[in-house]
Amino acid sequence: MYEDRILRADLRDKIISVDEAASFIKDQMVVGTSGFTKAGDSKAVLLALAQRAKTEPLKITLITGASLGQDTDAALANSHALNRRMPFQVDPVLRKSINSGEVMFMDHHLCETVELLQNQHLPSLDIAVIEAARIEEDGSIVPTTSVGNSAHFAALADKVIVEVNLSMPLSLCGLHDVFMAGVYPDRSIIPITSPSSRVGRTSIPVDPEKIVGIVITSVKDSPAQIVPPDEKTTAIASHLLEFFNREVSQGRLKKSLLPLQAGIGKVANAVLSGFINSDFENLTMYSEVLQDSTFELMDAGKMIYASASSITVSDEWYTKLMKDIDKYRDKIVLRPQNISNAPEVIRRMGVIGINTAIEFDIYGNVNSTHISGTKMMNGIGGSGDFARNAFLSIFVTQAASKNNSISHVLPMVSHVDHTEHDVDILVTDQGLADLRGLAPRERAKAIIANCVHPDYREELQSYFDRACERGGHTPHVLEEAFSWHTRLATTGTMKKAGVSA
Repeated sequence: MYEDRILRADLRDKIISVDEAASFIKDQMVVGTSGFTKAGDSKAVLLALAQRAKTEPLKITLITGASLGQDTDAALANSHALNRRMPFQVDPVLRKSINSGEVMFMDHHLCETVELLQNQHLPSLDIAVIEAARIEEDGSIVPTTSVGNSAHFAALADKVIVEVNLSMPLSLCGLHDVFMAGVYPDRSIIPITSPSSRVGRTSIPVDPEKIVGIVITSVKDSPAQIVPPDEKTTAIASHLLEFFNREVSQGRLKKSLLPLQAGIGKVANAVLSGFINSDFENLTMYSEVLQDSTFELMDAGKMIYASASSITVSDEWYTKLMKDIDKYRDKIVLRPQNISNAPEVIRRMGVIGINTAIEFDIYGNVNSTHISGTKMMNGIGGSGDFARNAFLSIFVTQAASKNNSISHVLPMVSHVDHTEHDVDILVTDQGLADLRGLAPRERAKAIIANCVHPDYREELQSYFDRACERGGHTPHVLEEAFSWHTRLATTGTMKKAGVSA
């Protein structure tokens, strides 16, 4: 059985039940699993482990590519099976456990996970669980809809469990480009010169002796929750497209721009969708995730190639792609995340990075992870990989939310993920601030004039004026710097008393 999925005959004898597979995972183990933004993740073994942990208490360190689907993080958190989790998550149940202090969450740049493991800055991997579309004759694994950290997990783990997913079409074979640069001090260069470069192999090399079990599944990826563009996201896209048009007219960019990167979520997806009705053409992408907008741009003839580490799309697009992936075969490639997010490649190709902020301040510092400075939302993900190295580092967010009771432009951010030195352009539904070449006081003037919601502009201007009276290269009124956050915590709004909501 499964001759078309497990081409190496002796490995078919290693097909076991999901519970048998989960039994290999013991208390205090370090487990690495496939999965990047809910795509190509373990869909069986981890859920069986969570069920087992309800009656057999255990705790593991779980390392993934990024977020998992199937509510797996929630199941593990509810069964108290997680001691430590890294490097990214989006689950509200797990988030609660992280913010309560039960689960230790290590939030780091997505390009660095592999290096931390290779350099022994993290404990060694006991076991890897990797989803596959097929196992080749040499025992290597063909991934499904993501590569993430799977290739390195397979290399570094003592044991490997493979989940062969029959719901994944065999036409996925050949989409992947698995390149491994090696370990210090003998790392090689990454010879990628354009998003369409292929420099590796189409499967993940694995020592067949390390494969201790194969589980057969047939479960789709969890769909991305794509929200149609609304008034605010459409305005953000409009401001950004106007900026790009101006860059073209001034000779700094061509109509094909440079390779685009966009973070996950409704704002970034809406911004990319805005290119459909623009004059831009022959666009390319060098990013982490291919979302609905990527394939919409391809169908519209606007995008000619896209490179990423995963495909994370809505249920509608998932069905289309799984039925007709050959339509896009010559237009996409999936890579390991330390390659899709490699600073070396990002800077050399001049990627334009577009990522989402929770909040930013008048000098351009960006918080992309913590609500009111203390509560983890999702994690920094790959935004730092791109922001620090991009040709243009762009952050987008709405100017205000919750009936305008929260301003997303503030005197000082409550947590810094991206310093002012790594931020070029800030965009809200109110407008765009181009910070290139500006000193801190000039940056503040541009941000207040262009990005702030009208309900907060006067107070923010007053803060800046009074700060300037005190002097300093980056003026602040320190005793008021976090007063807006304090006001929100105590009154439920950032607005001063007497200002209508």
